[in-house]
Amino acid sequence: MTRVVVIGGGLAGISAALACVDGGADVTLLEGRPRLGGLTHSWRRGELDVDNGQHVFLRCCTAYRALLARLGVTPLTVLQDRLDIPVSTVDGRFARLRRVGLPSPLHLGPSLLRYRPLRLRQRLRAVRAALALGRVDRTDPDCDRSTFAEWLRSHRQDDRTVEALWDLIGTATLNARADEASLALAAMVFQVGLLGEPDAADIGWSLVPLQRLHGEAARQCLAEAGARVRLSAKVTRIEPDGGGWLVTAGGESYRADQVVLAVPPAAAEALLPAGAVRAAPGWSARLGQAPIINVHVVLARRVLTEPFLAVVGSPVQWIFDRTAVSGLARGQYLALSVSAADSFIDQPVARLRQFFLPELARVLPAIDQVPVLDFFVSRERAATIRSGPGRAALRAPARTALPGLVLAGAWTDTGWPDTMEGAVRSGQTAARAVLGQAAAHEEVVR
Repeated sequence: MTRVVVIGGGLAGISAALACVDGGADVTLLEGRPRLGGLTHSWRRGELDVDNGQHVFLRCCTAYRALLARLGVTPLTVLQDRLDIPVSTVDGRFARLRRVGLPSPLHLGPSLLRYRPLRLRQRLRAVRAALALGRVDRTDPDCDRSTFAEWLRSHRQDDRTVEALWDLIGTATLNARADEASLALAAMVFQVGLLGEPDAADIGWSLVPLQRLHGEAARQCLAEAGARVRLSAKVTRIEPDGGGWLVTAGGESYRADQVVLAVPPAAAEALLPAGAVRAAPGWSARLGQAPIINVHVVLARRVLTEPFLAVVGSPVQWIFDRTAVSGLARGQYLALSVSAADSFIDQPVARLRQFFLPELARVLPAIDQVPVLDFFVSRERAATIRSGPGRAALRAPARTALPGLVLAGAWTDTGWPDTMEGAVRSGQTAARAVLGQAAAHEEVVR
């Protein structure tokens, strides 16, 4: 039986470990933290269950949804029957981005033509640009070297249209605004999510804390499948060992025929043996880090009736109602998810409170009359890699130059942005590489 050590217990590592054990391998998963789940985790704050970020998925996230099914937690999530995004502007205009029962790309046409944050001329130009975006060849290297904003300007999209429509979706999915995002990645998001299958962009989210949905469920599922999970086992060395590998973690050594390294880029570069990747030293830093902050506000009573709200014209990008998920018994718990948060990531909580509460009141005026019971901020400085031009060439493939050593992670070359779907796809790709190498080795031995 092939011995596989998976290093890293985020969604990529969980997916790789499950696929390997399902493929007949003897699997050990090593995670340096005392929990599984990676960047999708939760903690307790008083009586609240708090998620580190507002992670949603789409119907087109087929690999992630398959992982939920494998973990047995699909019933703990909800998925819209039909895409419906409530949108509010700071000057009181309200709209909904909804799909109708027409084939793509007509399914969004009526919604775009009635989209109140834009004037009629802007809406018509946006529809024409959307049709043109569907024809972009995102596999062309020149496409990755261009910014999404450059392409939008060439298709007569003014600043207001970029802010009120393209960045509304793009910033949340790419963790970058149009002027900083690769055209190739932006085209992928819109082609697959909004211009492909009519139901592709239907939004789903968890009904329970993410630690329960991912980390706890994965630990139980892996144990039931026969895999060993070692928590608080930080890997410090990976080295060749005869025809296999020796992994050192927490003062213990683990021998493996195959290793899946599913950790963030900087950690991967530090652990990889010489010659494993062809990129010049410093490649992980060149991938960059893009931050996200979440502003958490607990109110004495409800002010938002939607499960979430997208916002135009304010740094308050998306507002999520976290009341039920958190276990809050009275009042309302709102979480503001702010992507591409470079200007906010280092600001103290007091200053963020002074800034965001008035901004929130511009969108939800009723908040001025409601006592704020709690205010806190969670920060992910390295929430994703940068999605800027030229980054595609820096994203490593699953297979390294050293047989039996494979990479996984949403930062690898998945063809997707750095998302939960990309992470799961990378783990599945790594498992296929591992199982394929094992099969090839067995064939040679025979």
